[in-house]
Amino acid sequence: MDSNPNLVNILKEIVYNGSVETSRIELLSQEEQELIKELQDNGMLKEALLYVESMDAEENWQELKEKIKLKKDPIVINWKNIFQYAAVFVCLLSLVYVFQYKTDNQTKTIIPDDAIQLVLENGDIQVLSPNGEQQVIKKDGAVVATQKENKISYSASDASDELVYNEIKIPYGKTFEITLSDGTQVFMNAGSSLKYPVQFIKGHHREVVLEGEAFFDVTKDKKHPFIVKTRGVDVKVLGTKFNVSSYKEDADINTVLVEGSVSLSNTGMPNNNTMLVPGEKGTWNSQKTAIAVKKVDTRIYTEWMTGEIVFRKTAFKDIIIKLERSYNVAINNNKTELLDKKFNGSFNKNIESIEEVLTAMSKIQSFSFSKEGKQITIN
Repeated sequence: MDSNPNLVNILKEIVYNGSVETSRIELLSQEEQELIKELQDNGMLKEALLYVESMDAEENWQELKEKIKLKKDPIVINWKNIFQYAAVFVCLLSLVYVFQYKTDNQTKTIIPDDAIQLVLENGDIQVLSPNGEQQVIKKDGAVVATQKENKISYSASDASDELVYNEIKIPYGKTFEITLSDGTQVFMNAGSSLKYPVQFIKGHHREVVLEGEAFFDVTKDKKHPFIVKTRGVDVKVLGTKFNVSSYKEDADINTVLVEGSVSLSNTGMPNNNTMLVPGEKGTWNSQKTAIAVKKVDTRIYTEWMTGEIVFRKTAFKDIIIKLERSYNVAINNNKTELLDKKFNGSFNKNIESIEEVLTAMSKIQSFSFSKEGKQITIN
């Protein structure tokens, strides 16, 4: 039987919210629907959820194997006494694979390569559909965030005194928006990840860790500076709008300031700060010690949020990387003489296909290409 991690989430919603949408129930298998109905009829939903969450899968499974001999005859379970007998674990395990075990073998939930992943504090992964709606619920039943379509929003609370982190991973070809618990908005570009606290804590800096590219619109809070930590560079602000690009395959880490002010520091030299004013770009390279600053047109670095892909004297080898991220394709370039050729151009991925982009570029520098699935070959 295939695993269905949605069953545990549905159990949580019924226990803590009192109900769940019928359409979501209908996505479960017939066995799973009958299990939920049986638990409801016997008033055992809450105990079932608490029991499952308190278990250590491997330890309990090994213990139960010693005590229980599974027979060919079906097991008849008295739900009224279910939690007095170890057989409940066998039943729940076979239906929902809560801990991803099947007999003696551990199995992994298969997550599509193009899925937006939300990694929770306990390591569980929740897939976010750009067309869907769902809640992020803690073990105590509190709703910490709500996702609707291409955005997830975290709720503010003064109750927490412990930093608990989530991490969101955006695949190639997609973008996503996050509203953090302090109201800060983060627009995530394709192929990026952000690790951040579910709740910012009073008396602590507001720190997040970025890999890839994101635009930040930071809520002002003079008592709690906002710090973006990325490869070798810390970007510190109080409240401002700026873009950070720090893909691991790029040599440079770029910070472009749109509004307010930011302080950049090399993590190896934390006391050596570089200040930016609006309209400036700060660039750091691991091969250099200083952060280079220059005036730029900020639109070139921020229009990706509306689907624009802008090239200004950009080498073809760098364009290939951007196109792979934006369109979720793999480009194999057999025409090596093109690698250092520089292009100017502007395309919108929401309007123009990858074929249209490459066709337009091939008219500037003669080349041909073929596409099969997500694989593109340039000759």
